[in-house]
Amino acid sequence: MKLLGLFLCFTLLFLCPFISQADEPELKREPPRPIVFVPHDRSKSDPQQVHVSLAGKDHMRVTFITEDKKVESVVDYGKQPGKYVGKATGESTSYKYFFYKSGKIHHVKIGPLQPNTIYYYRCGGNGPEFSFKTPPSTFPVEFAIVGDLGQTGWTDATLSQIKKQDYDVFLLPGDLSYADTHQPLWDSFGRLVEPLASKRPWMVTEGNHEIEFFPIIEHTTFKSYNARWKMPYTESLSDSNLYYSFDVAGVHTVMLGSYTDFDSDSDQYQWLKADLAKVDRKTTPWVVVLLHAPWYNTNEAHEGEGESMREAMESLLFSARVDVVFSGHVHAYERFKRVYNNRADPCGPIYITIGDGGNREGLALSFKRPPSPLSVYRESSFGHGRLKVMDGKRAHWSWHRNNDSNSLLADEFWLESLSTSSLCWPSSSSKDEL
Repeated sequence: MKLLGLFLCFTLLFLCPFISQADEPELKREPPRPIVFVPHDRSKSDPQQVHVSLAGKDHMRVTFITEDKKVESVVDYGKQPGKYVGKATGESTSYKYFFYKSGKIHHVKIGPLQPNTIYYYRCGGNGPEFSFKTPPSTFPVEFAIVGDLGQTGWTDATLSQIKKQDYDVFLLPGDLSYADTHQPLWDSFGRLVEPLASKRPWMVTEGNHEIEFFPIIEHTTFKSYNARWKMPYTESLSDSNLYYSFDVAGVHTVMLGSYTDFDSDSDQYQWLKADLAKVDRKTTPWVVVLLHAPWYNTNEAHEGEGESMREAMESLLFSARVDVVFSGHVHAYERFKRVYNNRADPCGPIYITIGDGGNREGLALSFKRPPSPLSVYRESSFGHGRLKVMDGKRAHWSWHRNNDSNSLLADEFWLESLSTSSLCWPSSSSKDEL
């Protein structure tokens, strides 16, 4: 059965343009590196695919999978290796997809935890010991950011380069495993990212490759994603795992869903409006938003796909003086000026596309000419970004290009939080059309 699964793993990939609902014409792309399929090499009762995520103030959620359905959903933890003074019990789930049946997926919320502290933990009362570090409660705080990750040789290179330099929280704006209905690739992805995702919180939102709608066979969208990557939506008063928010130090981060309803009558719109209204910029001076389909994009790939969401929600972000918006979907890197309503505006967010983690489809090579005056830097290369928030006023952004086995700093700049701008409260004029 496992051999059949591996066979389907590679044959079903040819159906992916249909499955992921990508109907745009095929673009010329740089050939991607081969898929990296990571097998399961532990016992049935040992935890695998371990990852951690933030789960409200002072808490973390530990997620792991076991093939043995009798393993309990428990996590033992403490500040010293092998000495566990805390124990928490959580919940478990599983799902079926065509002929596939998942292992037992455990979600255990632990805490309260101290900030900026290393904790050692064991999942299910068995198997290897893991450790993670909680984020700091005050500045500075650093985010590693990369979209459209996948599981190819490029993904391997990106993860290796991220691992070389420490960070506090990993942000991924959609398109995680590129399983595209073939469920063993979800398991492989979980094992591939475990060395990083078990050590620092990974906060993700969904992309089009997480939809996994399949005619006749499967009509429930996001079934695998929601079962495996539970995010703190209830903690942020959201009704859906597809959009939520969380705080780290003085940064409020909002994860939006590009592939669920977002018009003014939608639950997501009403939640976003209420969520942004509660932010106190005196105690949380930075507001960052992530979503999958970019609202601003000068690449021919996926041109205009985020436009309807932009028209529906952009005014909410502008009124809240959101500092920066990260997106994926386009397999390239692009940074814009501060923008609102297709014009340069000193009180609008900076828009950054970072869908260049290591997907199996290759790069989006065709940028429109001539370049827009709003686009500051654009490049079709794989890589990752880092946002280091120094204090309540200043942050440093850097984009690191993958160059074979090396990471090269290709773009960087300093930005100031709009919370400190007297010009931007309550509004400002705009100029320079896209």
